[in-house]
Amino acid sequence: MYLVGFMGAGKSTVAAALGHRIGWRAEDIDQRIEARERRSVTTIFSQDGEAYFRRAEREVLLDLLPERNVVVATGGGTFVDPDLRATMLNDGAVAWLDLPLNRVIERIPRDGRRPLAADLVQMEQLYTRRRLAYAAAHVRIDAGTPVDEIVERLLEWIGYS
Repeated sequence: MYLVGFMGAGKSTVAAALGHRIGWRAEDIDQRIEARERRSVTTIFSQDGEAYFRRAEREVLLDLLPERNVVVATGGGTFVDPDLRATMLNDGAVAWLDLPLNRVIERIPRDGRRPLAADLVQMEQLYTRRRLAYAAAHVRIDAGTPVDEIVERLLEWIGYS
């Protein structure tokens, strides 16, 4: 299962909770990139740029494809790439964790850890553009509800009992 959505939507938290609940491994693409690169996403963006990061993101996702019984928390931009979007949609269940922009802004720390959140106007534009891609997910889940409710909704949606 793939969880997609904007930064701050709770993809990593929900992936961990869902994975724990059903005994699946939770994988976070950003964390895998950081482990592989031995540096933070922020550092990757500042030293090598977004294009480099997107290539790393693609490689990490493709490495995860053969895995089964995994909940994958994608990066906020992973599902925007048309090829990766098609790959995820064809490979497994894709759930969009949708959170209103004002809640995203509340959740994202203003400490520079989120390179694409530095400028609020640009972030709002990015949010609007990305929603068009996220809408292609198999299901939309309100990410403003408590994590346990999101997990229950996902379990119901996949028919897990």
